[in-house]
Amino acid sequence: MERLTQKLVYFSPTQTTRKVLDAIAEGTGIPRTDELDLTRPDTGRNGTTVFNHELAIIGAPVYAGRIALDAVNRLQQIRGSQTPAILVVVYGNREFEDALVELKDIATSAGFVPLAAAAFVGEHSFATPALPIAINRPDPQDLAVARDFGRTIRAKLDGLPTPGPTSPLEVPGNIPYKERTVRTGISPVTREEPCTLCGTCADVCPTAAISVGERVETDKERCIICCACIKNCPSEARFMDDPGILKVADWLYTNFSARKEPRLFT
Repeated sequence: MERLTQKLVYFSPTQTTRKVLDAIAEGTGIPRTDELDLTRPDTGRNGTTVFNHELAIIGAPVYAGRIALDAVNRLQQIRGSQTPAILVVVYGNREFEDALVELKDIATSAGFVPLAAAAFVGEHSFATPALPIAINRPDPQDLAVARDFGRTIRAKLDGLPTPGPTSPLEVPGNIPYKERTVRTGISPVTREEPCTLCGTCADVCPTAAISVGERVETDKERCIICCACIKNCPSEARFMDDPGILKVADWLYTNFSARKEPRLFT
């Protein structure tokens, strides 16, 4: 088939999804023209992004078996024109449940043609040194799988007369999707003594829920509990103290610590 370029599209507060997409893109060996980071709260100010003769690698994290709601909303800002796409979800070592079929439906309705899909494991948002749930994943082993996946996709593309699959891509998941779990009124908090008011937490927050003045303030109704502020705080001043979240984290560590491997669909 004629020459393609590729573009990455992702919502990735803690950068796990982005790392996987980068490795897949590296594996395809297709020239990369751009990437669209949907994580920033100002996403969409430039209007809809239209894909034409490109390979789109689209990725989003899984929250309780579904695509993160903010990712769903921001993915409405992209449009394809029978554009081939690789779909990737990243989950915290429990289950991805209906997230991959949900992402497939979002992409298809937006004019993309899913060519391949994958579910990779990333460090759980609730993971801590005391509760290491998929800690440091994707790790080198995961990224090697992602690069090999990219090479497989490149071979598939090279064998196609047109930029689209010969048959519909099948992925696991239920329709209708499982009911979405939304937790509100919860957010990480700040230890004031080690906090330097550097503003890193506000910079990485995907919903602009954090403001920094004389102290760090968090709008709990806007927080999506991605914990990017915790994982990026250079002075380890941000932490989670909500009893419900801590209970969930302990349950995840107790029941879902055994390593799960990426699942690939072509």
